[in-house]
Amino acid sequence: MSELIQAPRKTLYMQLAEEMAQAIESGVLRVGEKMPSIRKLSGQRQLSLSTVMEAYRELEDQGLIEARPQSGFYVRQRRNMAIPDLTAPPKNPSHVFIDPLLTPSALWQINGEIKVDFGMAVLSPKLFPNAQIQRLLSQLGRQYPDLIADYGESKGDLELRRQISRRSLLSGGQVEAEEVIITQGGIEALNLCLRAVTKPGDVVAIESPAYFGLLQILESFELKALEIPTHAKTGISIEALELATRNGEIKACVLIPNFANPLGSLMPDENKQRVVQLLEERNIPLIEDDIYGEFCYSGDRPIPAKVFDKTGNVMLISSFTKIVAPGFRIGWVVAGKWQKQIEQLKFINTYSTPVLLQRTIAKFLETGGYDHHLRRLRKSCAEQVHQAVDAIGRYFPADTRLNMPQGGYVLWVELNKGIDTITLLQEALMEGISFTPGSLFSPSHSYRNCLRICCVEPWTTRHEKAIARLGELAQRQLASLRAVVPV
Repeated sequence: MSELIQAPRKTLYMQLAEEMAQAIESGVLRVGEKMPSIRKLSGQRQLSLSTVMEAYRELEDQGLIEARPQSGFYVRQRRNMAIPDLTAPPKNPSHVFIDPLLTPSALWQINGEIKVDFGMAVLSPKLFPNAQIQRLLSQLGRQYPDLIADYGESKGDLELRRQISRRSLLSGGQVEAEEVIITQGGIEALNLCLRAVTKPGDVVAIESPAYFGLLQILESFELKALEIPTHAKTGISIEALELATRNGEIKACVLIPNFANPLGSLMPDENKQRVVQLLEERNIPLIEDDIYGEFCYSGDRPIPAKVFDKTGNVMLISSFTKIVAPGFRIGWVVAGKWQKQIEQLKFINTYSTPVLLQRTIAKFLETGGYDHHLRRLRKSCAEQVHQAVDAIGRYFPADTRLNMPQGGYVLWVELNKGIDTITLLQEALMEGISFTPGSLFSPSHSYRNCLRICCVEPWTTRHEKAIARLGELAQRQLASLRAVVPV
């Protein structure tokens, strides 16, 4: 992978948006105050109307301003909720056991119809380019009918690998097409990477809280997990990771540096570089899951930690599943020094990934459809998340803590320590409302007072009422607890 390339200069609209955002944050422009009209600001700054409009759209995406019909733009009112503290998981590795009765799918089946689903990190079908993908699939099927009967290369279709290579330039460094291995979604890529570098009984360092899908994989491979303290804003604690890796017990590390699930954290670039160097020095493979890296709300896409890898010690995973076509299950991995092992494991595991589906994604990338779709998807996710944050601020208990992420579509909500979110979920499910309880994201079953909210659908009054009801249930549980003992 090549050296980090210099980021392009900021556009005029981004410069204006950042200046206005600073004015809002500093109180120069106050909550509820009307923003300067687009025409007035255009004249004052000698900028085009379209430049000012783009800047205002950017501020809307960030949740800083809102448009009012026939009136203009106003500074949006937001309740300032505290950010969750650095997590404090157990200091010793533990075996992983995920109670099958507490997984989202099991709970949903037991409790009947879900009317408002905040539980599954699966975007609404309305947000995907289904019609465009269907057209490309039909065209390619007619043009290359033999692809249906083609097993293809085990490492993946060359056209798709070339498109991934070209796109890698936008995220700070270049991946060569020969380095890319196509997989059946990100889950297979993660499975293959762990199989390549661990054996049963090994210890794997993970963020805490961590995606429960990862925990299920660790459990199935009979691996132990060492939870590393993690901050909702900046990600894993490098100091804690440095201390945990001193004795040589850890055999691999799995991280989501960009918009982690469930915390939503974004690791600063300097932290990414330090983590890569630390693990390289201690000969500990880093498995980097960058599946949410494309979901930034504004500015440039954050770079993966792989950019700083000089020795092939980082295995980079990503996928088109959550962005383009969940039903296609197209993921990929750049495996560094474990390239040959991953190729062999892919051959053994599923041999190949359907060629026609790969070629369809490649064509979508090549024709520019992907970038157009991504702009709309980022805007939708930003709007959905900001609406949910505003609703949580209005309806949840006053001591609720929440990180406002810069990308992705999940929210980590920390309630009063006296609240049990499993009990809260059981009550909510009776009314058709789902979310994921915090204890599911920890092998030590910590975070019982936390929950993950997934913002996966365009916001409606139905979602607003569901958040309000969750707030009422949390308030009721807290009141019952205080009636017994002061909290």
